[in-house]
Amino acid sequence: MDVLLGMKTLLVLFSYHHHNTEKIAQVFARVLDAPITTPPQVTPEELDTYDLIGFGSGIYGGKHHRDLLDLAGRLPPVTRRNAFIFSTSAMTGKAKVEKDHSLLREKLQSRGYVIVDEFSCKGFNTNSFLKFFGGMNKGRPNAEDLRHAEEFAMNLKQKLEKSAGVP
Repeated sequence: MDVLLGMKTLLVLFSYHHHNTEKIAQVFARVLDAPITTPPQVTPEELDTYDLIGFGSGIYGGKHHRDLLDLAGRLPPVTRRNAFIFSTSAMTGKAKVEKDHSLLREKLQSRGYVIVDEFSCKGFNTNSFLKFFGGMNKGRPNAEDLRHAEEFAMNLKQKLEKSAGVP
């Protein structure tokens, strides 16, 4: 049970290649007191028991992993349930993240989820031809990225407490 206003929080994560996004999710889990699950392990009905849900994966071909997108496409309609989106990617930047997150954001919003915030940072990438050159962003997410993830989660917590009127 999340200490945030007695709200239950869940993180739905797909991370397999270098476990970049899992490192970020572990920071979120600690700050938000939330369990981590994977898209195949969770049922859409089970999500009804949570007040805040974080959806995240690495970015593959400009979008979140298909397992996460498939889950989002199967979600039943909800009324204003809070969610946030997170990712790791070879490249970041406001416009890139906006585009990379757009498909998942649209799917969640079409089901009634309110996206309260989004997070992204660089992750180690050895996909495609990059493996022949040792990859890019080696060592990422790094300590600074993890600190930013912690700050993001703490700010998210404060934002939700403020919107709920908690002093």
